[in-house]
Amino acid sequence: MPKPRLLVIEDDSALIEVLTFNLKKAGYDVSVARDGQSGLTLAQANPFDLIVLDLMLPVVDGIEVCRQLRSQSETRDVLVLILSAKSEEVDQIVGFSMGADDYVTKPFSVKVLLEHIKALLRRRQQSDTSETVTCQQVAIDRQRHRATLDGKLLDLTRTEFGLLDALIRQPGRAFSRAELIDAALGNDTIVLERTIDVHIRSVRQKLGEHASLVETVRGVGYRFRDPRDN
Repeated sequence: MPKPRLLVIEDDSALIEVLTFNLKKAGYDVSVARDGQSGLTLAQANPFDLIVLDLMLPVVDGIEVCRQLRSQSETRDVLVLILSAKSEEVDQIVGFSMGADDYVTKPFSVKVLLEHIKALLRRRQQSDTSETVTCQQVAIDRQRHRATLDGKLLDLTRTEFGLLDALIRQPGRAFSRAELIDAALGNDTIVLERTIDVHIRSVRQKLGEHASLVETVRGVGYRFRDPRDN
């Protein structure tokens, strides 16, 4: 089995040294970029499995790096774990809305970071071996990581894909925000429940005139419309 390929985009030399040592020790193939533009260039030229991305970067900041990663076909599906000293709710929401898969605040334990990375890689491997499901006009193909609406590809972030996948597999079931966090991101991921609202809003926008397929359940969370209710 080839080693998972990780790219660390970070400008703190001391932290780079710590991360590189521990990630290599954990069995990962590690590359490093010290500013946002260099990180983008490396990511576009190499097939990384996961990017550890600092927010406060020179040249191009981490939020813009994440946005560009998600907007380009070569990097759209790479896992992105944000590292940031910013722990405010709004910062996490912005990070996830740009397509980040996970968010770890500084200072952090290297052991905790390694667990987050393992969890992200494990969830992707599990999703790559599952089946296809279709409901209403939406089809989800986990193996190919594709979602379509009336046969047309939906441009979803990894988290948006996970949310839609969870909802569509049990149409009519009301999911709480906490359940959707577990289903889309894993129960070992710590994010704010309000973040789910941001992702759901984005999913609805991408569904366009079919946005009403994702229904709000007051006081609970969300559900995918049951075909029997049409």
